[in-house]
Amino acid sequence: MAWVLYADEMADIRMAVIGAGSWGTTVASVAAANTPTVLWARRESVVQAINTDHVNPDYINSVPLSAKLRATSSLEEAVSSADVLVMAVPSQGFRQVLEEAKPFLRPWVPVVSLSKGLEAGSMLRMSEVAKQVLPGHPVAVLTGPNLASEISLGQPAATVVAIDDAVIATALQELFSSPTFRVYTNPDVVGCEIAGVVKNVIAIASGMAQGMGFGDNTRATLITRGLAEMTRLAVALGGHPMSLSGLAGMGDLIATCSSTSSRNTSVGIRLGKGESLADIVSSTTMVAEGVRSSAIVLQLAQRHNVDMPITEQVVAVCHQGASVPDALVALMSRRARPEIK
Repeated sequence: MAWVLYADEMADIRMAVIGAGSWGTTVASVAAANTPTVLWARRESVVQAINTDHVNPDYINSVPLSAKLRATSSLEEAVSSADVLVMAVPSQGFRQVLEEAKPFLRPWVPVVSLSKGLEAGSMLRMSEVAKQVLPGHPVAVLTGPNLASEISLGQPAATVVAIDDAVIATALQELFSSPTFRVYTNPDVVGCEIAGVVKNVIAIASGMAQGMGFGDNTRATLITRGLAEMTRLAVALGGHPMSLSGLAGMGDLIATCSSTSSRNTSVGIRLGKGESLADIVSSTTMVAEGVRSSAIVLQLAQRHNVDMPITEQVVAVCHQGASVPDALVALMSRRARPEIK
């Protein structure tokens, strides 16, 4: 029976969440309240802690998870019975894990990406990678101002599920909703996905400014001009500008740039204080997608003749050895121009 034919019966839809990082664990715990959910983790110690103590000791140890959530270290066990496959794997490992899961996945099962990055080399978005690996499977993106540290505590928040199929969108909306987690739908996968990728890069720049001791005016300037960069790139790729003004765009950008709970902002702060990127990366197990994605975003922008000066300076600092003060000077000394053209 096709998935959509029983989409109204939420209790019958089995979800597999692949990746037990902070956000994957949080989404799995939220979904487990609505539908049978299995979380795949590589480490057996994490699996045991989730199944026995209902915590993830590696990421959100202090927050109790849904008692209904079950974990496994077997990819086959997680995927083979899934009616929805949720990918919570960082972008650099996304394709490999999806290839490993492919033999166990039944036809037509929808795939939902939580990853906010681009694939090195191909410059593909994760939804595009999923369509390459799993042709014929519907692909959605879940994105928005969703800091795992707050969602896991039940703090009120909202998100967007982006897919151009209204029936699947509505079903996914119900699966991920909770009394404190409001889910909207949006058919614009390109705009929502590009917003989630680029906001991580802008957050690094915002963190750099904070690390240098600058205040709210500087942050507001970076957020606003960063939004302009995000919008230009998304529209050039076929996205809708309104998506960039919504939860996936402005909402996620504000949350990420304003919170020290953001991995990307935290990296930027430490860079702004003079630490080297190598030392920062080696000191944490958390993945800051913006560091890896910044160079790919810039390549994509250059391919489509999109001007992204903030992204250029993040790349200069993270990948080309420029200092944070030099990057600031380069931004502030650009030729004066109209705000609106």
